[in-house]
Amino acid sequence: MGLAKTDIFSSEQNAIAAYAKVFGHPARVAILQHLFKINTCVCGDLVLEIGLAQATISQHLKELKHLGLIKGSVEGTSVCYCIHKENWLKMKEVMMPFMDQDITSLDCC
Repeated sequence: MGLAKTDIFSSEQNAIAAYAKVFGHPARVAILQHLFKINTCVCGDLVLEIGLAQATISQHLKELKHLGLIKGSVEGTSVCYCIHKENWLKMKEVMMPFMDQDITSLDCC
C-alpha cells in the first residue's frame, strides 16, 4: 500500500480526517459516550460496560488518548480516563464548520 501523502493536504483537512478515523469504530464511540454519561474518570469498568476484552479496550483507549480526546491519570495500579475537555472543544471547533456545510443545489446528479 502506498503512502497517504498527507503532506499535500491542509492541517485542517488532516485534523478532520484524524477525528473521523477515531470516530470510525463503534467501540471508541461507546467509550466516549460512557465517559460523558458518567461525567467522571473511569478506572476499570470499561471492559464490563463495553463488553470487549481488556486488550481491545486498551487499544481503543490508546487511539483516543493519542488524538487527545481523553486523558488518563495513574492511580495505584490502574489508569483512570476521562474526557479531555479542552481538546474536545478544540475538536468541535474543527469539525463543526465542516459538518455544518449544506448542499446549495439539488441539481447535481
